[in-house]
This record gives sequence, C-alpha cells and structure tokens, in this order.
Amino acid sequence: MALKRSLLIPLITFALGLLALGATFWLVVYPPAQQQSASRVPIGGPFRLTSHEGKPFTDADLKGKPFAVFFGFTHCPEVCPTTLYDLTQDLAALGPDADKLRVAFITVDPEQDTPELMKTYLSSFDPRIVGLTGTTDEIAAVAKAYKIYHRKVPTDSGYTMDHSATIFLMDSKGDFYGTSNFQESAEIRREKLRQLIKNR
Repeated sequence: MALKRSLLIPLITFALGLLALGATFWLVVYPPAQQQSASRVPIGGPFRLTSHEGKPFTDADLKGKPFAVFFGFTHCPEVCPTTLYDLTQDLAALGPDADKLRVAFITVDPEQDTPELMKTYLSSFDPRIVGLTGTTDEIAAVAKAYKIYHRKVPTDSGYTMDHSATIFLMDSKGDFYGTSNFQESAEIRREKLRQLIKNR
C-alpha cells in the first residue's frame, strides 16, 4: 500500500504539470477574445512611408488583408535577419494561405536604410515582404503608433540600433490582433498566423 501511494503522488504531479503546460500552450496560440479585440488595444494607425521600390506606401496599402509588421534595420546583426528568415519560412509553410497575408518590415534606422539598400537586403527573403523607410519624423511617428522602443547606440565604428523585436499581428482593418516574436517556436508562430488569416 505504501508503495502504491509513493507512486501515486508523482503520477498526480506529472498529470497536473501536463495540464498546466497544455493550458499555457492554448492561451499562447488561442489568446482570449478580450486580448484579440483590436478596438481595445491602441496599437497601429495611419502612416505614410516609402517602400523598398521607392514608391509611396501608406497603411491603406496593408489593409484589406491581415498583416504582420516588424521593426528593425538592415545592419542588425542577429534579431532582424533571424526574424525575417523565420517569416520567410512561415510564409512557405502556410502554402496558398500565405497570399492572404501581408508582411511589412519597417526600418528604425532611416538615416542609413534607403529604399535601394532595403531592396538589396530584402532580396534574401520572401519577395512578399515589403520594406518601408521614410524620414526621421515619419519613422518616429509610426514607431510611436506601434509603441515600439528604439534608440541609437554609439559604437567605436559609428552606431547601431537598439529596438523592440516584436512582430505585430494586425487584422484586415488595421486593428491590433496579437503579437509574435523570433523566440517562439515555428509551430506557435505559424498557428498564430493561421488564426490571424482565419479571423481576418
């Protein structure tokens, strides 16, 4: 009897652990409706920038389909190329559904990231990802709208940029839906994108 009890306790503990893990996964992939309600979360808004093709680009060019927005810069050593590579792989994994989604990469370093440089940089990633740059004031305005952190950090050779690494998920109306990031597993990221496309 004592042996059975000694086995029962760790089994119960293990079962409770599995339930907690499952609940956490469910909340991450399928956040509560209140969290998904864009009208209650003031993130995003109108902007006017320039695409990596050198053409005017506004928030209206993203609307009509759900979209993902990521802020970074072309000289970013790790987070930006990793995130853009992940998004490239995610779009491939989505198959035909990827065409129901738009993805924008907005620079936080407009001093260096010209349309030409962004076009060259993005040629290594999925061609559906649009690069956006602008004046210092234009970038500051869109960064404020999405509530991202970014600042210039001096280095021996010049400067680098410190910035938020969040992927913002927006519905087809341009309202906030949720977030993702490069630290999440591919499975979780892609399920979030599928849910975003499904809910539009």
